[in-house]
Amino acid sequence: MWKLFVDLDEDFIPADCERHNLGFISMPVIIDGIPTLPYVEGELKEFDPHAFFDRLRGGLVPKTSGLSPEQYREHFEPYAKEGTDVLYAHFSEAMSGTFNAMRIAIDDLRKDYPSWRFEEVETLAITGLSKAIVEEVLPLYEKGASLDEVKKAIEEARQHFAITLFADDLKFFKASGRVSGISAFLGGALGIKPIITIDKDGYMKPVSKVAGKKKAFMTIVEDIEKKGDDIANHPFLIVHSDISKELLEYLRGLIKKHFGDLKIEEIVVSPVAGSHAGPDCLGIAFHAKHR
Repeated sequence: MWKLFVDLDEDFIPADCERHNLGFISMPVIIDGIPTLPYVEGELKEFDPHAFFDRLRGGLVPKTSGLSPEQYREHFEPYAKEGTDVLYAHFSEAMSGTFNAMRIAIDDLRKDYPSWRFEEVETLAITGLSKAIVEEVLPLYEKGASLDEVKKAIEEARQHFAITLFADDLKFFKASGRVSGISAFLGGALGIKPIITIDKDGYMKPVSKVAGKKKAFMTIVEDIEKKGDDIANHPFLIVHSDISKELLEYLRGLIKKHFGDLKIEEIVVSPVAGSHAGPDCLGIAFHAKHR
């Protein structure tokens, strides 16, 4: 027996995890100095994306933090106790120090439960890109494949999915430090949207800059045309931070014009990743020849 775990930084929510028999780990968001675990406790237990991103538009800049070793132990000890092995497919270690705390907890659990097996695998990604990678292997997991088979499948899939996104208000990215060199890259230009990707090592990097959201959408579509590989037969995700319905409709039209009728999953970014991205950002995760 074994269980696949995912986390909120990968834009999985409890409803997804219940549907696919996944373990779920929320990550803290700090609002007005008060930490809360979205979908689990506090004011974000019932997450209202529009209300949350409207607060960011009004000036709120939330912070995020990692979990403590004790919190990781609370997640995993019930499985160790019952003899259920765990594979945790988590977001990029390049974007957080939280996994050091996790490993402290796991080392202690292994001492207490020496026959229990815990494995981790990085998606080398975050948000919708992580979700696409895990969704690629969910059929294998749900058919009863072994822990090792699923881990290997994630390691193979993670270099064949890419994401292209744009940021709207750079103050959130600047505050988070998630994208290095973004201020120098833009040179302080007003109204310019940085186009950002996640590289093969799991780092977010600006790759180009455009003027306006519609031009950003076109740049994303062009990147899919360049990198995409059999996109119709793999997860294809639009992930956004409460962008307008009109702009989403415009984007769907662009996608249909360039790629035909695709099965598209649309998700609103979690409050964790959304705290770093800010409102009105958008990205597309897709199957690719390479990152």
